[in-house]
Amino acid sequence: MNSALQFNVSPYTSFMHETRVDLGNGIELHVEAGGNPDHPAVLLIMGLGAQMLYWPDFFCKSLIDQGYRVIRFDNRDIGLSSKIRNSGPRLNTFKLMGRFALGLENQGAPYDLYDMADDVALLIDRMGLDKVHILGASMGGMIAQIVAARFPDKVEKLSLLFTSNIQPLLPPPFPKQLFSLIEKPKSRDEDGIIDHSLRVFNIIGSPGYINQLEALQTARKLYKRSYYPAGVLQQFLAILCTGSLLQLDKQIQHKTLVVHGSCDRLLPPSHGKAVAKAISGAKFELIDGMGHDIPPHFIPYLSGLFADHFKT
Repeated sequence: MNSALQFNVSPYTSFMHETRVDLGNGIELHVEAGGNPDHPAVLLIMGLGAQMLYWPDFFCKSLIDQGYRVIRFDNRDIGLSSKIRNSGPRLNTFKLMGRFALGLENQGAPYDLYDMADDVALLIDRMGLDKVHILGASMGGMIAQIVAARFPDKVEKLSLLFTSNIQPLLPPPFPKQLFSLIEKPKSRDEDGIIDHSLRVFNIIGSPGYINQLEALQTARKLYKRSYYPAGVLQQFLAILCTGSLLQLDKQIQHKTLVVHGSCDRLLPPSHGKAVAKAISGAKFELIDGMGHDIPPHFIPYLSGLFADHFKT
């Protein structure tokens, strides 16, 4: 572990410590780490518009208790990490989505997922880590695929959670789930934004497993920590301007586990199956009843699944 980094106790949980890491490319990432620095490191990469706190504390603690050092961070443009001010032309999101669905190339976003993967590679270096196990969720899983293919010497093993390789002609997200992510709140005050977040949790999450009080507390905590909708849009544009990862998947040699929820309607399970099919030797596990989230009910099973994968 890089002793030059100054860690403070996280304001959110006592077993994680936070710091800011200057990547040297104009970006600073806000990072939390927990567990024994001598234990194997698991780097968690979160998805579209999602702050690192979307990795539940209970999930992080479960991995720490199974012998891992856990590192989570805010991607660029979200949470407490650097924001990207875009001075370029406004892009037509719906036009890009149409071209994206047909597998056509898009350009013009302020950055793409390759740039975000470079952030991850720089973070591994700046933190003085040798090789890390990587676990990426949703868009974070797309970034993880790029890191594993382009920086193979930085990655020990790979795990991917409810993600996609965005290859052409995969079934699109269900409209209700997709538009819940990119539509604007009904009002711009705190309650309006928190109501919007709750609605998103309920639309994309695991049916019957969402604790409404916990979801409300999480939404309020996330809002108070950071609210930057421009970053969510720019991350969405990054996905639309990245293109298929199918050829990259074929280069990945790491032992890979792909996990997906049977009730995921944002990225239907066929997306995860396509990733597992494209990566040589990858294992695929479908979790019955899980949506596009990590509810407490599934955490003991999920954390055990990933911990075992990283051990074997």
